[in-house]
Amino acid sequence: MIEKPVTDEQRWQIAVARDRRFDGVFFTGVHSTGIYCRPSCAAKTPKRENVRFYASPADAEAAGLRACKRCRPEAQSRDEAAVAQALLVLKSSDCAVPLERLAAFSGYSPTHFQRIFTRSVGMSPAAFARALRRERAGEALQSGDSVTGAIYDAGYNAPSRFYDDAKERMGMAPSAWRDGGSGVTISWAVVETSLGLMLVGATDKGVCRLSFDEDETELAARFPNAELVAGGAGFQALLQQVVSAVEAPGMANDIPLDVKGTAFQEAVWQELRKIPAGETRSYAQIAAAAGNPKAVRAAGSANGANNVAVLIPCHRVVRSDGSLGGYAYGTKIKRKLLDKERKLSD
Repeated sequence: MIEKPVTDEQRWQIAVARDRRFDGVFFTGVHSTGIYCRPSCAAKTPKRENVRFYASPADAEAAGLRACKRCRPEAQSRDEAAVAQALLVLKSSDCAVPLERLAAFSGYSPTHFQRIFTRSVGMSPAAFARALRRERAGEALQSGDSVTGAIYDAGYNAPSRFYDDAKERMGMAPSAWRDGGSGVTISWAVVETSLGLMLVGATDKGVCRLSFDEDETELAARFPNAELVAGGAGFQALLQQVVSAVEAPGMANDIPLDVKGTAFQEAVWQELRKIPAGETRSYAQIAAAAGNPKAVRAAGSANGANNVAVLIPCHRVVRSDGSLGGYAYGTKIKRKLLDKERKLSD
């Protein structure tokens, strides 16, 4: 159970929308009928004044309510059990698990199982397995293991598969995970923007750092073994794209990025990039969209681990009560970004 994931008004909106991602996070009690339901229950929407919200079936029953026979909130659904079983298998397996095998545990067809897994977790079983392998490899490399040993221990059946995966999703070479950017060249520049001085650093794969009020010193601290070079003519086109994206946030989503994180962090970052310019989301909403409604604090940590401000728009996440909350570069810049986006969307 998570601590105060949303306000009662947000819980009501979730129940009206029948958002199944919050099933199990809270329960909707209808005191005019004496029953309690899952947020996704398909029963007729009750009047708001008759509804109370509960953290668990036990709390609802202690208030004199009985379980809905339609959505069975007191029981784990077949879909939830199927996804939970698949996650257990994927996390405990040292090799790739075919979709057909995962589906067989639940009795669903592979197509239907993939649909419910993706809806619940936020990515397909194959994408989750790839992210899990990358996470394991990263942890092994950072603990001092050899690159080859880390690759096989993480579940890859050949180094070439890991290198292909790394190029597609992580940008930097695998050994650079452990060695602070060793062997990587990062072009950088500090430019003036309407938000103040902005640092941009990029590898040949994409932008790896975008921050405000920082300089080469901070960049070197993040990538102590990388070669840092002042951005030349070839860097200027990318730099101009980034400046344009900052001055008109939300208008440029095709800028290449070179970032890495855990499976959950990457899922959070993907969800951040889906938030339309001019809109905001709460940490609870982001955690649910990333596939783990209970991981509100982890969603906040993933937000803070974002290395590329604006391009991964962590400034669009606010507190459940609508207040701004924190921001790595100060709430003044966060407010300016949100104001820019609202004006552009209007």
